[in-house]
Amino acid sequence: MADSVATLDLMATIPDLYAVLGVNRDATEEEIKRTYRRLARELHPDVNADPEAERRFKQITAAYQTLSDPAKRRQYDLFGSDQMRTGADVFPFGDFGDIFDVFFGGAFGGQRRSRRRTRTQRGGDLLADVTLRFEEAAFGTSRELSLHTLEECPTCLGSGCRPGTFPSRCARCGGAGELQDVSRSLFGTVMTARPCTTCEGTGEEIASPCADCRGQGRVPVARSTEVDIPAGVSDGMQLRVAGTGEAGRQGGGPGDLYVTLHVKPHPVFERRGDDLICELSVPMTQAALGIELEIQTLDGNEKLKIDPGTESGAVLRLRGHGVPHLGRRGRGDLFVSVAVETPHARSKDERALLERLAEVRGEQASKGKPPTGLLRRLTRG
Repeated sequence: MADSVATLDLMATIPDLYAVLGVNRDATEEEIKRTYRRLARELHPDVNADPEAERRFKQITAAYQTLSDPAKRRQYDLFGSDQMRTGADVFPFGDFGDIFDVFFGGAFGGQRRSRRRTRTQRGGDLLADVTLRFEEAAFGTSRELSLHTLEECPTCLGSGCRPGTFPSRCARCGGAGELQDVSRSLFGTVMTARPCTTCEGTGEEIASPCADCRGQGRVPVARSTEVDIPAGVSDGMQLRVAGTGEAGRQGGGPGDLYVTLHVKPHPVFERRGDDLICELSVPMTQAALGIELEIQTLDGNEKLKIDPGTESGAVLRLRGHGVPHLGRRGRGDLFVSVAVETPHARSKDERALLERLAEVRGEQASKGKPPTGLLRRLTRG
């Protein structure tokens, strides 16, 4: 008697499946399918981590499985929520206990039901490689990529069924989604359960598969997509383009596209973080006297001042002429290492000038006496 009261209490509180899915009672099969697919994309656990979204996803899936099957929908319309609210003595459905599993945690009748799998699956991810020039990586660009992927079958709209047909209860497992094996051992009778390989554990099989997708709900296609590459990327970096991968199955969300970047080296600049480093050769005379030169940067030619007496190995800095910071404002700097060229006397006049310079600086060796070399301690950085 207590079990009967509990059953009637559950019947009195079962929600209206049309209201759960958000459609009118006179909704067409296409409207029901379109509404379910829209909700599934929003609530699927792969794309929405909210526990409440997962609970709602199970509820709309249970409602859709009933309302999308013409036979089950007729039964529900005939014996549905109105009859249940009257406290009917007989539960008229033959295999609708899974609805109670979803809405009431499997408490219906006090019996444990098998846990079916869902055909809803997230789409697979795609991989692509892009080669960039040094300047493209620094300032950003875009690329048109040709992708070979899977998209929803336009004939069956992803259901995998021939138009006008629907999945039916699996003949092998009877809709349970699993097969039970019974064996005897020294410890008694052992019962094990395994997913049904015919229906992949869903409890349903496609008796009349779509001719275009062969029941998979997706077809291979070639399509192009434009990928925006932000400024400041570096070699080996991987960009994620969300929702650009393969289409999901049975309302599952699409996969992502992962783009691996390969940056060609620059003939002049070496990158270290967001800073650039290069070397500038300067004649001894210009380093000694000082000069203002035009040098190459990523932004075009810029003026660089060489102070008188600049020594070889000195590093000059041009602020803001490096690589833009990825995802934020500002740029790195350009560091120029000065390499002072030692002149070679190519003519008598040049040699005479160098000898005169050495004599004026007191560096000219007197006859028979070698010049004195100045030693100093080597400082290690």
